[in-house]
Amino acid sequence: MKNKLLKYGTSLGIGTAVMTLVFFIIYALDILIIPVNDVGEVLLVFCGWSLAGATIAHNFHYLKKQKPLFLKLLGLFSFFVFTLVYDENTNMEDNPITIGLLITFWVLVVAALLPKFFNKYKYFFLPVYGLVLLYFSYIRFQPNYNSASNEDSFELLALTIPCLIVLWVYEQWKWVKSLKSEKSQAELQLLKSQINPHFFFNTLNNLYGLTVEKSDKAPEVVLLLSDMMRYTIYEGKEDVVPIQDEIKYLENYIELHRIRYQKNVQIHFINSIISDYKIAPLLFIILLENAFKHGVETLVENAFIFIEITEEDGCINFSIENNYDKVLIDTHQKGIGLDNLKQRLELIYPNKYTYSEEVSVDIYKANLTLQLS
Repeated sequence: MKNKLLKYGTSLGIGTAVMTLVFFIIYALDILIIPVNDVGEVLLVFCGWSLAGATIAHNFHYLKKQKPLFLKLLGLFSFFVFTLVYDENTNMEDNPITIGLLITFWVLVVAALLPKFFNKYKYFFLPVYGLVLLYFSYIRFQPNYNSASNEDSFELLALTIPCLIVLWVYEQWKWVKSLKSEKSQAELQLLKSQINPHFFFNTLNNLYGLTVEKSDKAPEVVLLLSDMMRYTIYEGKEDVVPIQDEIKYLENYIELHRIRYQKNVQIHFINSIISDYKIAPLLFIILLENAFKHGVETLVENAFIFIEITEEDGCINFSIENNYDKVLIDTHQKGIGLDNLKQRLELIYPNKYTYSEEVSVDIYKANLTLQLS
């Protein structure tokens, strides 16, 4: 962030310095007459040109690669100098042709530097400039004309500049917001893609163990695994799924492990959900998977997992508790599961979730609450 601000500040300094030098040279050659009594107008014009110079300085390396654009800007600068020379040689106060040329110049500058912005708003500011120029010309050729008569026209012309700046800032804000949204979606898809291999690796290991043992339960495991793979691949890519489908997925996962384990494992799953909520898929499975991986698999006997999912005031609460071997768990590799979960929660439910963990001597508890309405 500091580097960007430094670059912007440097570009602004270069743009201001270059435009100061250019204005001084043009003024010294009597090509430009600066109205010293109208400080506000002079500052407005100078600031506009300084910003233009800063834009060119900031994008100088890009412009070197984009020769057509660089040539356009060079041509526009030549056009501007021609306009000043023409105005100086006509000796006509408030020459409408000069004003028209200056308006044309600024329109072409916007079209060259901000083509998408120009195409989007050209039907707004082109008619405005045209009407102001017609009004200016009408007043200019009235009998007994003086500069004060056209003050309203100059104010209208000056007013379009901040309007264009506001519109441009608004477009930049929308663009940045769109980029953030696209970035979040890309990150979310990446995190989802990490779930599939993470889950399938563990499940295929389970199936491998049963086939080695030539267990009669292997076909049932294959059917469960097939159903879970379908859910993970197809429903897993959706933004939201019915919560009952997610619960069924958890039940299949539990059944898969019941079949696999030879030891007695107490598993209690209390489901109190009666509403038809929809939630992001594959969130709870990470906590359940960790309970098996870091709990049940570390214990020889007396392993347990208690799961409860409830609803209250538009919130879904998922709590899970399991015991573990405190000696083995200290050296157990935790993997990407929980980090994946926390990152997805930040992307999908920002400021609408709470996650907590509680670890005692040999008991691990996790609680996840999602605010859905």
